[in-house]
Amino acid sequence: MTSPDQSAPSAPADTSLANRYGGQKRSLTPAVKRAIAGGALAVGIGFLAWVSTSNSLSSVTFKDVGYSTPDATVAEVDFQVTREPGTAVKCAVKALDSKYAVVGWKVVDIPADAPEGSEGTADGGRTVSQRVTVRTESPSVSGVVDSCWATDGSGQKV
Repeated sequence: MTSPDQSAPSAPADTSLANRYGGQKRSLTPAVKRAIAGGALAVGIGFLAWVSTSNSLSSVTFKDVGYSTPDATVAEVDFQVTREPGTAVKCAVKALDSKYAVVGWKVVDIPADAPEGSEGTADGGRTVSQRVTVRTESPSVSGVVDSCWATDGSGQKV
C-alpha cells in the first residue's frame, strides 16, 4: 500500500518574503542625514554665490539714451556703453517697426582706446556715448541696443 504524499513543511511567511524581496532596509543614522543635509546646503549656497557674482562681473553694460527717425529709410540710435578701460566692444543695434519687428540691424565696433579728453571724466573714460545710423527696410518707430560684448583685438568675442 502506498501512503499519501506528505507535503513539505512550509516556511514561515516572514522568511519566504525576505528570501524573495530581500530583508528590511536599514535607515540612515541621524548623523549621516545631518551630513547629507549640510553638504546639500553648502552646495546650494555656493551655487547661489556663483550665480550672483558671475552676473555682476560682466565687464560690458549698455544703456539706451534715445532714437530718432530722420526719414523712412534711416533710424539713429543714441546709447552709452560702459566697459573696462582698454576693452574693445561690439554692439548689435536694431530698429523696430510699430509691431516690434526688426526692420534694420547693425553691429557697431567701439574701439578700446577712450576718446580724447575722456580721461578727466568722472569714470576715467569707461563710459562712451555713441550715435549709430541704421538703414531700415520700412519706417521704424524705435531703435534700441540688442546686446554688447567685449572682443579681443581681432574682433572675436571674449
